Amino acid sequence: MKKRVFILLVISTLALSCSSQRKVERIDTNSAIDLSGRWNDTDARLVAEEMVADGLSRAWITDFAAAKGNKPTVIVGMVYNKTHELINTETFIREIEREFLNSGKIRLVQAGEAREQLRDERADQQEYASKETMKKWGQERGADFMLQGTVNSEVDTYNNKKVVYYQIDLDMSDLQTNEKVWIGSKKIRKFITN
Repeated sequence: MKKRVFILLVISTLALSCSSQRKVERIDTNSAIDLSGRWNDTDARLVAEEMVADGLSRAWITDFAAAKGNKPTVIVGMVYNKTHELINTETFIREIEREFLNSGKIRLVQAGEAREQLRDERADQQEYASKETMKKWGQERGADFMLQGTVNSEVDTYNNKKVVYYQIDLDMSDLQTNEKVWIGSKKIRKFITN
């Protein structure tokens, strides 16, 4: 009797595991899919597109071009995650950099670890590259402006319903004077039911 129950249990387990096969399909990377209600790649892309477009349409960029006669050079600093979630802000920063650079309206210089890697390579070239091909120290383009920001959130829950509110704030500052020349803000609200 125990042997029959065991055999039936094994067969039913196998049948269930065969019937619930995982299916994976490729989808368009621009399609908006929000499974959990948390911050995701769609939020990062859409917010970056909207905020950079807003920032590039403001007076700071035309004022700079009129005064200096060329495009401003921007460095994207840190965007701090102050939400209740674990958000990879590097992905968001990359979206911002891509939008800035692809606009053709500014010059973009490296920040953080990427800049340090470039400097390490330049240091290596001083010793190992030929004089004709080594890159010189002191030739980096200095940034005129720095973009920094925060991603904040608030959560309101009751029973099986939840509202998640995100506020993304970005500030563009003149590196010479520390003057804020643009402040952008984007808000996202998500209603989630279980």
